[in-house]
Amino acid sequence: MLAVDSSSFIAYIDGVDGTDVEALDRALASGQIVLPPVVLTEVLSQPGLPESHRRRLLAIPVLEPGPGYWTRAATSRSALIARRLRARLADALIAQSCIDHDVALITRDRDFRHFAKHCGLKLA
Repeated sequence: MLAVDSSSFIAYIDGVDGTDVEALDRALASGQIVLPPVVLTEVLSQPGLPESHRRRLLAIPVLEPGPGYWTRAATSRSALIARRLRARLADALIAQSCIDHDVALITRDRDFRHFAKHCGLKLA
């Protein structure tokens, strides 16, 4: 299984090229994709999202948060902020979902590299 970040899913919808979009396309075709809840919210929030993309997105399994999720996300984010690294709240929540479920993340957002280096996030 692989998770996908909003940046890559939106690029996929927009028809933008990239290795992340190719990885997402393969994962979708093989049924090996899951969504962090924040990604579901971010992508569904896109104005003008075509209904076909909305239906496809809603058919993808979601990585539900487990007990202690919010505290673990805060701890990871705090560790990065203490190192003066960029750690946006949405990114911390996405990263923690992936860490908790032990799935790699497809993304084009370079900010996730900090979560990979210091918090145990796997990048696809």
